[in-house]
Amino acid sequence: MSFRDHFSSHSSSYSEFRPGYPRELFPYLKSLVPNGNVVWDCGTGNGQAAVSLAEFFDKVIATDPSANQIANAESHPRVEYRVAKAEESTLENSEVDLITVAQAFHWFDFEHFFKEAQRVGKKNGILALWGYGLHRINPEIDSLVDKLYGEIVGSYWPPERKYVEEKYKTISFPFEEIFPPEYSMKEEWTADQVLGYLRTWSSVQKYIQKNESDPVLLIESDLKTAWGSAKTKTVEWPLFFRIGRLSS
Repeated sequence: MSFRDHFSSHSSSYSEFRPGYPRELFPYLKSLVPNGNVVWDCGTGNGQAAVSLAEFFDKVIATDPSANQIANAESHPRVEYRVAKAEESTLENSEVDLITVAQAFHWFDFEHFFKEAQRVGKKNGILALWGYGLHRINPEIDSLVDKLYGEIVGSYWPPERKYVEEKYKTISFPFEEIFPPEYSMKEEWTADQVLGYLRTWSSVQKYIQKNESDPVLLIESDLKTAWGSAKTKTVEWPLFFRIGRLSS
């Protein structure tokens, strides 16, 4: 299988501008495997979820196929980073209690990953996939972000983006499903931080590579005007989930 790397070219900015997952999510995940000690965080990127998981589990094995992403990941004594594909994890059979995939599952080969998850997960272990779509701030700013997303860089999104737009609901999920409470990410950000985040989008990076120009500049002035005098605003990303219990 080939690995299509959409993030290594801007892994340092990806680490700087990506929002953090809500803290209350991680004790919830722990509650699903109360006696569990080992987690595989697959597609870990810069280690955002892995480090939070390490507060509740003894060991987190965090893998990503991008060596640059791993190089920019946050270190933690209970997190072991490895460069590995989701479908070829390097983990042992029945090694982990919990498998997490944060905003990365849509890049995987679903069938092969599910087989790998079944192989490395312990009996009655948990597989938790989650992601998020467009953030929301207020209607005026949101309309500019929607314009960037759809009109300006819409044709530059990889085809896998459709799974995020569909909140993974159209993907066949061969496990006993668990439905979690609602969670969302929230950040108090400046306008410049929001603009920095927009520049981490894979579609924006692809646009830049093809056109040698920055598409975010097409909305930047209007966004700053719409931002007004407030230094920061609340930026919110609702999370969506597919969580299931692995069969024996």
